[in-house]
Amino acid sequence: MNVLVIGGAGYIGSHILRVMTRHGHTCIAFDDLCKGHAQAIGAVALVKANGGDRAALVAAMRQHKIDLVIHLAAFIEAGESVVQPDKYFRNNTLIGLTLLEAMREAGVKRMVFSSTAAVYGQPERVPIEETDRLEPINPYGASKLCVEYMLRAYAAAYGLGCVALRYFNVAGADPAGGIGEDHSPETHLIPLVLQVPLGKRPGVKIFGDDYETPDGTCTRDYIHVMDLAEAHRLAAEVIEPGTAKAYNLGNGEGFSVRQIIETCRKVTGKTIQADLAPRRAGDPARLVASSAKAQKELGWRPQYPQIETIVAHAWNWHRTHPNGYGDK
Repeated sequence: MNVLVIGGAGYIGSHILRVMTRHGHTCIAFDDLCKGHAQAIGAVALVKANGGDRAALVAAMRQHKIDLVIHLAAFIEAGESVVQPDKYFRNNTLIGLTLLEAMREAGVKRMVFSSTAAVYGQPERVPIEETDRLEPINPYGASKLCVEYMLRAYAAAYGLGCVALRYFNVAGADPAGGIGEDHSPETHLIPLVLQVPLGKRPGVKIFGDDYETPDGTCTRDYIHVMDLAEAHRLAAEVIEPGTAKAYNLGNGEGFSVRQIIETCRKVTGKTIQADLAPRRAGDPARLVASSAKAQKELGWRPQYPQIETIVAHAWNWHRTHPNGYGDK
């Protein structure tokens, strides 16, 4: 299968490239490198262009005889989306529409879409199931949900086959090494905590300890990036024309902020300073996925469910690449 990966030079995209190519698929990375890293894609061909460039998208699909698109490119900071909603709807939603129109023009009928747990907003229950209420509480989640609605409409009207994968907290790195997480600025908890033993920050903040959780700190579901990448492969291989499906991707187990910090201390063997700070607006107490649907319909099983393993693989990347891809 010939696969065009939009955002292929990013953290998740680079791991998907590895998984797909290891299983015999031919991948093309499509990325403007505003957030991604050319070093992350290895020997995979790169089309350097913006996802909103319809002509470039159509040309790439036709030139490389693309069978399927994996769409990952998006801005992902929920807090920023509240103060800059235009940025998120213009990039995440409108580029999604541009891509769908480019696929129609080029005759490409299958897509795997990178969605998010943020489409659920404040969950009514945990673990969260795909049939639960969709009510985002920030423009980031809303911008992704808009694309999911478009996928459903295009499936019904034009025969598109698509799968939306709703990620929970993605972490870790390829155990084989060489690629990992490198964001600027970094906002994800595990790499932020690991920056402390690397000497890049004096400590980390715990935003609130009075939530209704066992230790009072927010609880999140963490999924290894390689397990996430494998789910994309499985979804790509079973997409049916004229269907639009959605799947949660998580481990089904939550870990609190304090548990993550303690696991990082254990894995690194280092002292990590953690200071209490006020709650952040809009942080749900618990976000935990039910991935039963993905397991049943895609045959997906996480290979790295243990939080210690996820942190250990992340630490291996960060300690060997303390400046990210700037070390190469």
